[in-house]
Parts: sequence; structure tokens; C-alpha cells
Amino acid sequence: MNATAPASAAEQAVTRFLERLAVERRASPHTVIAYRRDLTKLTVWMHARGLDAIAALGPDLLRGFIASAHREGLAPTSLQRLLAACRALFRSLAREGLLASDPAAGVRAPKARRRLPAVLDVDAAAQLMESPGDDRLGVRDRALLELLYSSGLRLAELTGLIWAALDLDGGQVRVTGKGQKTRVVPIGRHAVAALRVLAAATGAAPQAPVFPGRGGGPLSPRAVQARLATLARRHGLPQRLHPHLLRHTCASHLLESSGELRAVQELLGHADIATTEIYTHLDFQHLARVYDAAHPRARRKAP
Repeated sequence: MNATAPASAAEQAVTRFLERLAVERRASPHTVIAYRRDLTKLTVWMHARGLDAIAALGPDLLRGFIASAHREGLAPTSLQRLLAACRALFRSLAREGLLASDPAAGVRAPKARRRLPAVLDVDAAAQLMESPGDDRLGVRDRALLELLYSSGLRLAELTGLIWAALDLDGGQVRVTGKGQKTRVVPIGRHAVAALRVLAAATGAAPQAPVFPGRGGGPLSPRAVQARLATLARRHGLPQRLHPHLLRHTCASHLLESSGELRAVQELLGHADIATTEIYTHLDFQHLARVYDAAHPRARRKAP
């Protein structure tokens, strides 16, 4: 597409939508970037076919767009995300009165095979929590690991945390998650103990980041990811360690022990319980392995 050509009506509509997404809905920069990437695919495809405005689209054309993306190699999960971005744009235009009908009506993306999240087993998690040393970096790492595993925080929630949000006496932390929604999350006793040691080492000024980087500002998400990967390699963990793996592990171990799906949903800050239900599949897998190993009727007879 010619960079000097005036923006089409579709491109202008996408630009307005992304601005509202960032300002009115206070979506994260990552969310806005993801929507822009997907909706740019739509406007490029429209331009190649001489379609100027979103109103020119209909279900048949949109099916052609999704099919074209599929032929280019997009996986089913990416196609679902692409269609979801289109639907969000269409809803926004309909609310403005700029779209009379939904071009995505009846359009479906291919179903994706549901992948279960990887988790650490209890022994591996305990080994990891004990892995940092007692120097200043080790004190920070232990508090970081314990908090991720104890409370199932998202990476952005962890890096944005300040000391004023922590109530160590009450064993809880106030975090702001997706959609700027605030929730109060419990902290386990091991995490509380590790955070008290960290507070003593850093001074814990109320507005200071709990996990500061080299310049004194919040530790960057990339720095957290790199540190966890280093710890995993150092201690020979069999899988790639990343912050979301500890969130998955926290949720899975809680559900395994309690069976309280709604409580786990509240802890994680999931808007839809269907998102949390994936951990019931993990729990069933664990149960099935125990059953196969222990139940007399489950043991296979030798051939």
C-alpha cells in the first residue's frame, strides 16, 4: 500500500477505534498493538480488492478474508483472534450508527485444539522457591518467586506493584489487572516472610516499586522473564520457566487442593469462569494419572 496515499475510510475507522480503545477503555498498550496488527490485515486485504469502507463488507466477503488469512498459514487460534478484533471494530461502528448490519454475522473461525497450560509439580515448585541465595539479588528473587506462586499475579501486576499496595500484616495485596479492574489477593505465609526480608533490605517506601530495576524504577517485564529463565537453567528444571507458568501452577495447585473453581477465578481476576475452567482439565489429568498408577482395576495386565 502506498504510504503517501490518503487513508481509506476503513483505515480511518480503525484509527478512531484504536484511539477509543486506548483512551476510553484504557486498554493496555499490548492490547492496542495486537488489535492494530490484526485490523491492519483487514484494511490491507480490503485495499487490494478496492473496498474503501467497512460498510462495503458482508459475511461472504469477511469469510473470504478469513479464508485468505488461513491460506497464508495463520493458525486457528490466530484466526479466532483476528475475527474477534474485527467483531470489536464492527460493534464500535454500530454503536456510532456507522454500520447498519454486522459483517461478521454467521462467520466462524476454525476451531483450535485446546492446549492445556504447562505447570510445575509440587516438588519442582518447592525446589524453585528455595533456589535463590541469601545475597541482595537472592532476597529479591525469592520474594518475587514466592509472590508469583502464592498469589498467581500476572506479570504486569507484579512489575507495577508498590509497597503501599501490600498489607503484610493482613496477608494480602491490592492489584490492578486487565481493564483497570482492582482486586485484593491473599498472600501465603512464605511469600509474606520473603517480602518482609525484602522490605527490610530496601526500605520499602510506600510509593516505591516492590521490585525495582537498576535505575530505581519498576523492574521491567523482560528483566523478570530473563531472571526466571536463568533460575530455571541454573536448577535444571525440565521446562521453560516464565511468569505465567507460575500463575498456571498457582491456580492448578489451588484447584487440586480445594476444588473451589469460583475462588480460583476470583484470585486470578478472570472475567469469565470459562477461562478458569481449563484448570479443571489439568486437575482431571492429575487424578487420572494417580488412578492409573494406584487403582487395582486400572492396572493393565501383562500381555
